[in-house]
Amino acid sequence: MKKKEPAKKDSSKSGLKNNKKGATYIVSSGRAHHESKAADHFNPRTEGLQHISAFDNAMKQFDQAAALLKLTQSQTAMIKQHRRCTEVTLPVRMDDGTIQTFTGYRVQHNIARGPAKGGVRYHPQVSLDEVKALSFWMTFKCAVADIPMGGGKGGIIVDPGKLSLGELERLSRRFFSDLEDMFGPDRDVPAPDVNTTPQIMAWFMDTYSMHKREHLPAVVTGKPLEIGGSKGRVLATARGLQFTLRRAVAAHGEKMENLTVAVQGFGNVGGNAALLLHEDGCKIVAISDQFGAFQNPQGIDIPAVMKYAEANKGLKGLEKTKLATKMEKPDEILELKVDVLCPCALELVLTAKNAGKVKARYIAEGANGPCDSDADAILNKKGIFVIPDILCNAGGVVVSYFEWVQNRMGYYWPVERINSELEVMMNKAFDSVYETYMNYNTSMRIAAFMVAIKRVSVASELRGLYA
Repeated sequence: MKKKEPAKKDSSKSGLKNNKKGATYIVSSGRAHHESKAADHFNPRTEGLQHISAFDNAMKQFDQAAALLKLTQSQTAMIKQHRRCTEVTLPVRMDDGTIQTFTGYRVQHNIARGPAKGGVRYHPQVSLDEVKALSFWMTFKCAVADIPMGGGKGGIIVDPGKLSLGELERLSRRFFSDLEDMFGPDRDVPAPDVNTTPQIMAWFMDTYSMHKREHLPAVVTGKPLEIGGSKGRVLATARGLQFTLRRAVAAHGEKMENLTVAVQGFGNVGGNAALLLHEDGCKIVAISDQFGAFQNPQGIDIPAVMKYAEANKGLKGLEKTKLATKMEKPDEILELKVDVLCPCALELVLTAKNAGKVKARYIAEGANGPCDSDADAILNKKGIFVIPDILCNAGGVVVSYFEWVQNRMGYYWPVERINSELEVMMNKAFDSVYETYMNYNTSMRIAAFMVAIKRVSVASELRGLYA
């Protein structure tokens, strides 16, 4: 069946902080970091702050895809619900001698294709609903990328900005030791997420290894390079976005050169995506972070902005330079007349309220769940080509998988091999989704879920039910 093509191109909290005497920690401004530099920074909270339930949105996406696949009730029962949701109370002795308790979660959605994989986040707004949604998406993100892992996610309800370095370490080690029975290289492999860093992954790995009396780096990914981390991990999510966008543009007979791009979010994903697309010849005309949105119709000098963000802990004050002007309403970055929109910050930023105002021809979802189901319907009706999150931002989990493989081999690859292997896997994933999109005359998001659900369903049926 002939698909609708995108509309024709129209030519017309941050810094170093010392909360307790003698205790220093770093909270990221949201700027982009490169390779080893990223190991030392916390990331700003970007997901789960909206009033719409992320979990309900995930369930709607699943149901639409399952209906097209004509899954039976039994098939759905095997793969839709989470296999394990654990909540723990974590007592921690603070620097002043008092004991505070924190609530932690770890959710495993499905492990039919391999051990659970997914990050751990630290934030006051962490909730079971959110963690369940993110573990659900991770199952299908791993499946659409065709890596042999399932979906997991974790979190602790805490503001890490209020903890000393010692308190942060004690909380992290308590979380991992209390949930030790869930974790393991062949059971559940966590990774960094919102407000967690390679250093925290190092504490996780050390805690587990001490308990097992073995050196087990494969129990977590996103570690520092010095103790088994993988080269290429920091840029992996942004590179995955770049590779899938290249594929989408080529599928429509276009080239990357001179495409206009707006990037919402200038953290690790958005900032590095802006840089990589700039290197591909795209014209980045708008960017944003928590300090506002900035635009330059002639194209923003992204390398210069990266240096500015490093020096100023974000984009605050960027309008005082000649690089860009500040937009009055930051959310209007989503409505600019550009070729490509890259939402790389918040969940559920595109809804029924603003999806009709989107003028981009392509949307590359660097963030998790930036569109709700109502927005999806509107964008599809407008003929906008959406590269969905579980495909577009899967580069991070692919390179996490590479790290896990390298840890188990005891042999580490050069960054050139990492990037080459990543491109092969992302292209293969895009092609599988695009073929389904064409064959079923559906949206790319539903096509991605169809590819992933089929793989998970087949694995679950082949394994069968025990007892």
